[in-house]
Formats: sequence, structure tokens, C-alpha cells
Amino acid sequence: MFEFLNRATPERPVPEAKASATGRVRAMSGAGRVAWSPRDTVSLTRTGFTHNPIGFRAVKMIAEAAAAVPVVLQDSARRYDVHPVLSLLKRPNAGQGRAELFEAVVGQLLLTGNGYLEAVGDEGLPLELHVLRSDRMAIVPGADGWPAAYEYSVNGRKHRFTVTDGQGPICHIKNFHPQDDHYGLSALQAAANAVDVHNAASRWSKALLDNAARPSGAIVYKGSDGQGSLSADQYDRLLSEMETQHQGARNAGRPMLLEGGLDWKPMGFSPSDMEFQKTKEAAAREIAIAFGVPPMLLGIPGDATYANYQEANRAFYRLTVLPLVSRVTSTIADWLSDFCGEDFELKPDLDQIPALSVERDAQWRRVSDAVFLTDPEKRALLGLPAIEVGDAG
Repeated sequence: MFEFLNRATPERPVPEAKASATGRVRAMSGAGRVAWSPRDTVSLTRTGFTHNPIGFRAVKMIAEAAAAVPVVLQDSARRYDVHPVLSLLKRPNAGQGRAELFEAVVGQLLLTGNGYLEAVGDEGLPLELHVLRSDRMAIVPGADGWPAAYEYSVNGRKHRFTVTDGQGPICHIKNFHPQDDHYGLSALQAAANAVDVHNAASRWSKALLDNAARPSGAIVYKGSDGQGSLSADQYDRLLSEMETQHQGARNAGRPMLLEGGLDWKPMGFSPSDMEFQKTKEAAAREIAIAFGVPPMLLGIPGDATYANYQEANRAFYRLTVLPLVSRVTSTIADWLSDFCGEDFELKPDLDQIPALSVERDAQWRRVSDAVFLTDPEKRALLGLPAIEVGDAG
């Protein structure tokens, strides 16, 4: 490559070269075992949410859509416009409103499989509600297997929330987990392998750009007699020269001068051979599917499941957002009912969701045109209580 490859330095003589059939080849790349990222909650959140655009956008879309869904409070007799629980949810604490509270608890549920709400107050309905971080919470099971307490750890300090007679200051919302009695399974855990593939593809793409988008290869050295190997000093200088003169975007296209018996042998596949982009898109699609977001809504090409964006958005609400909101609100309603001493229901108001307006209009029209149904039966089919709002004293 350069003349210094053929001469020894005064301080360090050329060591004796051993005759080896593989000594003439210096590989610049290699392969190893598959390395997956850690599967603990903190590592998964970092790799799948803060460092991955698909996971970040999927969680944000679901959490923000769920937080924006209007909820109604009703019992078996009426729907309430004014109720202490509605006032609590409207302003759950000094730093959050209803949307921020629901976005936080849904986000924790998506990322960790668990969501925790703390009730602050002495007696009766709580004065405030706070979302607690799932990675800091630990369940303490009792002798019967049910949670006896919840321990929240911050900076080495622990606070225990005791569960008394099945009721406590913590509301635990969790996803289904077939192999865990106390903790839920998150969508991020199911998508962890796809997240690793997508992140690795992004790093590979960045490294490819840093190395002037050139494939890996090998520099083969042949001495004057067709054999031989580089000295340690020559090898170090060659690596240094490669890094400074032929790596990085600023060196893109710079010709390589090979002298002294050096020859460049390309090794490895080009991005087209590896179908690199398709692999990355497939990983992105798997992440979106795990979270329940139609890939079309995330701008991922190659998905033809839905005919158009409107149909995909409607499926997103029907199959992902509404089941999640219904589960969260029903769990919160059961929990707060114990504090109030009365039974009520919290549920999403389907009539105020723009994405469902077309099918709700059709349902209202079908029900109202059914002359064989009584008015109470029609109201029950539409999810309404038995009487109109405000009819009862």
C-alpha cells in the first residue's frame, strides 16, 4: 500500500515470519452468535421506546388515542353529567388532567404490561390519583397467593401499600400473562426480538454510511515469493491508514492505492443481496402488529390489509383502542366503587369518537327503524341507561 510496509523501523525490527497458509489473509469482518438485548423492563423501554421510532410512535398513538376517548359514568338507572368520580377524573391531581393521567397509565401498560394508580386520601372517595412507575413496583403475595401489599422503591427507599380486606390504595391494571400470577405481559416483550432486529438494521445502515457505503472485505498480502505475512508494525500501520484515509463520509470514493503485494478482495453481500430494506420493514411490521397498530398508519410500506387509511383507522379503534380503554375504565370503576360504596360503570362514549361516526350512524339508524323494539330495548342496544340524562332526581 505504502512504502513503509516493506521496511522495518529502527526501533522495532521485523519479527520472524512463520509459514502459515492463512497468514496472508487479514479479514476485516466476522460473524458471531445472535446477541439479544436484555429483557428487563428498563432495558426494554430504552431499546423499544426511547431508541426505536416504530415502538415510540405505536405507544404514543395508542396512549394518546385512548386518553382522548370521552368516558361516561352511568349506573343501571341513569347516565350522570355531574358526579364526584367525574370531578376526580377531570382533575386527578395538581399536575395532571384526565388526558395526562390516562395517557400515562396506558403508556405504562403498553411498555411494561402493568399500570398502577395510587389513591390519596383518608376516607371515602380519594382526593387525588397518581400514576406510579411500573418498574419501581413489586407485589408482595400473601399466604393465599393474592397480593397482600405493594412495595414501591425509589433511590433505595421502599414504601409499602397494604391491602386490607381486598381493598387498598393501589389499583393494579395488568395485561393477560399465561405464566405469571401477578404481573402482566407487555406488547413490548412480545415484540422484543423484532425491536432488536430493527435497531440492529438502523445501526448497520449508519455504519454503512460511516464507511462510505462499502461492503466488508479482506486485504490479502503476498510477499515477493507469493508467501509471507505482515509484521505487527506493518499491520498496525495498515489499520491506521485504512481508518484515517478510507473510512467515513468525507473519504467516500477515494481510490485505494495498494502496493507491496497487497490486494483487496471484497467479502460479504451488498444491501440488495441481503434484502436489507425488506428485513427492516418486516421487523417494523412485526412491532406494529404486536402493539395492534395497522402498519399503514405508521407509514410502513408493503401492507395491503386495509383498503384505505380510513378503514385502517377504524380497525385501530375497534381492535386496539376501545378494548384497552374499556378494560382500564372498568378496572378503575370497580376500584373506585369500593371507596364510594356504590356501583357504577365507566365506559367509553362511542358516539363521540369521530373514527366510528359512520358505523355509529348506521347502528342508530337500524335501531331507530326497528319498530318491533320498545324504547327501553333500543336504549339498551345502544348502550344507554334506562332513562334519559337528568330525568331522575
